[in-house]
Amino acid sequence: MMSFGIPIFVGWLAVATQSVRATYLPERSETGDKSFVPFQEFLKQVKSASYSQYMDANVSSQADFTDMQKHISRMYDGVTATKVTSFLLGNEYGDCIYIKEQPSFRHLKLSGISDPPSNLTLFPKSKGSISGNSSYADSPLKLGLKDPFGNPISCPSSTIPMARLTLEKLTRFKTLSDFFAKAPRGVEKPQEVKGPDFKPDWEPTHLHAYAEQNVANFGGNSWLDLWNPKGDFSLSQQWYVGGSGCDTQTVEGGWLVYPDGPHDDATLFIYWTKHYYNIGSCDTKKNVGCYNLDCDGFVQINHNWFLGGPWDHYSTTDGQQWGFEMQWKLYAGNWWLFLKGPGSYEAVGYYPTSIYDGGQMSKQAELIQYGGEVTRKVGDVWPQMGSGDFAEKGWQRAAYQNTIFWIPRDENGGYGEWARLASHDEGLPSCFTIDLVNYPNGGDWGTYFYFGGPGGNTCN
Repeated sequence: MMSFGIPIFVGWLAVATQSVRATYLPERSETGDKSFVPFQEFLKQVKSASYSQYMDANVSSQADFTDMQKHISRMYDGVTATKVTSFLLGNEYGDCIYIKEQPSFRHLKLSGISDPPSNLTLFPKSKGSISGNSSYADSPLKLGLKDPFGNPISCPSSTIPMARLTLEKLTRFKTLSDFFAKAPRGVEKPQEVKGPDFKPDWEPTHLHAYAEQNVANFGGNSWLDLWNPKGDFSLSQQWYVGGSGCDTQTVEGGWLVYPDGPHDDATLFIYWTKHYYNIGSCDTKKNVGCYNLDCDGFVQINHNWFLGGPWDHYSTTDGQQWGFEMQWKLYAGNWWLFLKGPGSYEAVGYYPTSIYDGGQMSKQAELIQYGGEVTRKVGDVWPQMGSGDFAEKGWQRAAYQNTIFWIPRDENGGYGEWARLASHDEGLPSCFTIDLVNYPNGGDWGTYFYFGGPGGNTCN
């Protein structure tokens, strides 16, 4: 069994403020107006846009701008524009696109939509009890909300919500390849990826408080306590990892704060890579992964969950704790995503294993990881992780993940195995900590951990 010397994850940049309810405000359109832009008008604006309009953005050149235009056009080519309905959630446009017109279905040339397992994997029995009950944060698309323009924040059952790919988003990056990368180009120095035990030879620009287990698995599960930390970047997520070196592949998901994007609040996200995020000597200059529906990969089947969108509730210090449950399950050739709010688990969609080109993640994962990650802009302070409180502050103070188990078989239904994790904290204890409790000492929470901290000027 392989053993990684450092966690196989890197991140983006973010800032956020704690709040109980997301604020619904219109996003600035391609022309700079703060008016609602229907889907057909958006496509016209992309087609007619010129590089001169975006020279003050970060895009490097006319050629890179053209690449971005072409990517947007390609992603929506084949979509029946006249049948698309749209809404604003936070500052994010959501376009309701027919399931079989979504980019991944068309571009991967799938013959049909796969059926999810009728029964997801259940958690093992726990022992005893532990204090602390949280509330499930539901998808805002199920709450009967309307945006500032009177549009229902929801999609018909025959469609899926797709976060709009705008030139405003893409031109925040120098190149289209940078947009696809999980870590911004130029933040990290190149390094030679030698294998599963390599260590970076520069000052880390990403710090993690996480827990992991090397185990052959078909996915796993955890509850993620939902917060809005402050700073350049922060996330809480799951990683399922296979392969090594440049052939490292992942399936990932959780919540992410990234105000250099369209949001000030934590958002629901997923990510995949088939060549170690294109970092350093693994930089193939090809699309080898992306967030959400920003490139070919994930096939969504559920109209209720908005990948890349904010939540309606967030946890507060000494107050109500909100969160959601996430399960990844490799079943019959697809990595299925399940999400749980106040009701039952829902199948959201899947990554076909064909996107991994026969690599390890097309068979099974070899490593499970859960935890928090932060990064910073050059010269800035390290941001908050989790809630901004240390792990030892515990219930209603520190962020946590619980009900952590892994899936032992490719099967419809079945029971998981409680994770037996080892914890790691890459930052100084004055910045971030993690407090892990493995089953059977975790009571009803099974295996769990608290994590987080305030960050600071010097954390590594």
